[in-house]
Amino acid sequence: MFRQVLNWKTLLAVIAIVIVSGTIFYSQYLSRKIARDEKSRVEAFADALRIRATTEDPNVLEFTSRLASENKTIPIVETDERGNPTGIYVNLDSSRVAKDSGYLRAMVKKFSGRSPVIVEITKSPLIFNKYYYGDSKLLNEVRYYPIVQLCIVTLFIIITIFSLRSSYRSAQNQVWAGMAKETAHQLGTPVSSLEGWVEMLKEKPENQKIALELEKDVGRLRLVSDRFGKIGSTPHLEEIDLINQINIMVDYMRKRATGKINFSVNSHGRQPVVAQVSAPLFDWVIENLLKNSLDAMEGKGSITVDINEERNKVNIDITDTGKGISRQNMPLVFKPGFTTKKRGWGLGLSLSKRIIQQYHKGEIFIKHSELGKGTTFRIVLRK
Repeated sequence: MFRQVLNWKTLLAVIAIVIVSGTIFYSQYLSRKIARDEKSRVEAFADALRIRATTEDPNVLEFTSRLASENKTIPIVETDERGNPTGIYVNLDSSRVAKDSGYLRAMVKKFSGRSPVIVEITKSPLIFNKYYYGDSKLLNEVRYYPIVQLCIVTLFIIITIFSLRSSYRSAQNQVWAGMAKETAHQLGTPVSSLEGWVEMLKEKPENQKIALELEKDVGRLRLVSDRFGKIGSTPHLEEIDLINQINIMVDYMRKRATGKINFSVNSHGRQPVVAQVSAPLFDWVIENLLKNSLDAMEGKGSITVDINEERNKVNIDITDTGKGISRQNMPLVFKPGFTTKKRGWGLGLSLSKRIIQQYHKGEIFIKHSELGKGTTFRIVLRK
């Protein structure tokens, strides 16, 4: 599925490049063609004005007047040989010209990037007029069209990629949920059978000690099955005391750690600290983080759980004195399949993120990590 999304992204990028490149080249061709046509029209306009100034033939005057008035789009300003506006202009704001005496001169400066059309007024080469002209609305639209199309194509690609990613995530979520539910289903039968065997062991007094220990482990299996069964379903959130819930998990992990690991829970004198959570899923997250801390310390060190209640949220920091996480691995730790251990599937932190973000609408991230000194994970729960 990921490879299909990647192929779609590449194909869309190639299509976008082809469309935009073709549009740019064609737009440049059209703009050059329109620019040549507009220059010819400006030259015709200038010649018409020159002829009108040197003839009294009514037929010629009518023809040149019609020729001059045909230009409805190209802005033109007439100047003398020194570049001073003569007061003749077309397709400019008349009210602006009347109010601002420097407006025509400003337009001349704006249009001066293009060579003006020069028309001789007398036989002396020292007396002539210059006709400065700008781009018509059509020419500007043709030039800016590739930019508009680029924006449209980019928006289309973004929407398509977003849709593909959403589809990919939806399919991924369905796979996760399906695998979790199937695991819960497969665990259910042997766990029920084990519970029956434990009850049979309890019937004999000499087996009581073994039966009690087995009952704890079977209960643990039942809890794991229950957790997997909740993946993909809307969890039931209820108000619980986070301090008590975290202490239960810390005590559970303390019994399974070496005596050289020091555990501590700091609530800053607050008691209780209440939030809406699903207890089985929240325990799973805490267990995953504590296990990662234990693995990072290799048998000795300390793990501190800091619970800090604020007005609208609760921050839970789990800090260890382990080997830390390298900078290049930090963006990858919550990715499915990523692990630095020799054993394991690399799903614990990925599941933890899914549980906190999707089911509890909270956050989980690496607050701080330094190689050789340790790591702090932060969970943020909204109140």
